[in-house]
Amino acid sequence: MTVTTHRRVLGIIVFVTVLLYFVWIRNSGVIPSLPHHVSYSETKPAFSRETIKQPAITSDTKPNIIFILADDYGYHDIGYHGKQYGGIINTPVLDKLASEGVTLENYYVQPICSPTRVQLMSGRYQIHTGMQHFVIEHGQPRCLPLDEVTLPQKLLEANYTTHMVGKWHAGYYKAACLPHRRGFNSFFGLLLGNSDHFSHSASCGGSKGCSGFGYDLHENDMIADPKKWKGQYSTTIFTNRAIKIIKEQKKPLFLYVSYQAVHAPMQPPKDPAYDYKNISHSTRRKYAGMVSYMDYSVGRIVDALKETGKWNNSVIVFSTDNGGDISHGNNWPLRGKKKTLWEGGVRGNGFVNSPLIPPQSRGRVSHDLIHITDWFPTFVEGLAGGSLNGTKPLDGFNVWETIRDKKPSVRTEILHNIDPMLTNTETPADFEDSPELFTPTTNAAIRVGDWKLITHEPTTGNWDVPPELASTLTKPAVNNDYQPIWLFNIKSDPLETHDLSKAHPEKVRELLQKLQHYNITSVPVFYPNCDSRASPNRHSNLWVPWGETNWKHFAQIKY
Repeated sequence: MTVTTHRRVLGIIVFVTVLLYFVWIRNSGVIPSLPHHVSYSETKPAFSRETIKQPAITSDTKPNIIFILADDYGYHDIGYHGKQYGGIINTPVLDKLASEGVTLENYYVQPICSPTRVQLMSGRYQIHTGMQHFVIEHGQPRCLPLDEVTLPQKLLEANYTTHMVGKWHAGYYKAACLPHRRGFNSFFGLLLGNSDHFSHSASCGGSKGCSGFGYDLHENDMIADPKKWKGQYSTTIFTNRAIKIIKEQKKPLFLYVSYQAVHAPMQPPKDPAYDYKNISHSTRRKYAGMVSYMDYSVGRIVDALKETGKWNNSVIVFSTDNGGDISHGNNWPLRGKKKTLWEGGVRGNGFVNSPLIPPQSRGRVSHDLIHITDWFPTFVEGLAGGSLNGTKPLDGFNVWETIRDKKPSVRTEILHNIDPMLTNTETPADFEDSPELFTPTTNAAIRVGDWKLITHEPTTGNWDVPPELASTLTKPAVNNDYQPIWLFNIKSDPLETHDLSKAHPEKVRELLQKLQHYNITSVPVFYPNCDSRASPNRHSNLWVPWGETNWKHFAQIKY
């Protein structure tokens, strides 16, 4: 063999060897395959989500999920909103968590307590659970429907341990309604909608036929020892229990911290550090102290996660349950208040913080449309890697990739509510009576894209200035007389100052059709009369599952 021939053979061997090597590493996944029509300069980095298969969620990687719900917390009263208008209520912990995470600025809840909580637990609109009207009253025989599969039940299936601390307010008249029997491994808190923050006792709250004043603090199915807990502040004892759970749990944790704060009665902690002497309005001053103490308490929960080494594998979601009660809270600059379908009643304070969110997605404000029902599939499917099989049809969407990866939200509309028990007998004179259109004599609201339609909202809505800022802020000069139909472009007019129903009749018709589409899927409202058997003076001055013949079993004290 000549030298020239020898060199050619060696060259062929080297070429074939290099070619086989590149075929091997491509097939082994060491470098990603490239489509034939794409050049290297057009490709994304090799370690982007699009090119590297994401690891499966295992019991070792399932994140802890901490959901913190504040009660009657006004839109204006979280620092990062209020400070824009000269607000003086301090929430440094919440502000920091929001600024370092993802602040949700197009986030919606329900306008009142029980419906929000039932939608969180079920992932379904209240028109699909019979909870369209008002809250669960203290003496009512109703609860989160027992045939609904709950969020904690699905997380149990995903190998989580599930715990709830704080306010339930999703029904208690039967034992089967209790949180400890709806998927929570443990429960420590109150069953009713409100109680004294120190004595943990409540009256019948206007429930007809109900009488007496009863103690309402429970541990699992039993009464929490009054000798131990009476006199201790609710926010403190709920935070302490949450920290205890964090320290003790080894499995993936779902912890639902449902603060009674900052709901009435206005009772700040007995600590001068939380006395806002610069607020002259008495109830507003007490409310401000409650807000700042809740903020401090959230910080204690974060510290516990860090001290136990759980923080790096945890996701914290903070939410309000409805708009602020303007007798003490405030929703400025939004229109309306708690119990209304104006933005001040349904737009919530909300954010997500987690080290699991990539750095490039943190520290931002999201304007993606998100609703309280979305947490059910987001937690079960998006975070826990669980299955949604076995639930009734969900109205929520998995928005984890929207939060983590900045992908557009799959949600494009929200049904705020349809309440057939809240109606007006007079049909608008120019209304086209058609079976495909929703009749605007019923209280309802829907958001589709940037557009929002409200029908028969009894309260015309106001822009309530915080008392401490009355000399510096001015209400919009807008005629807010009653009208049966309101239409707003929320993106360009988030304060709902410019009704566009006359200017865009085609949009009104489109949204009335949408409302009718939802309306035909509604189940009947379940809003029974209150029952005198609920009276705490019939049960040793205790609030217990009064629909049970063996109610005394639930009146036993948990020491």
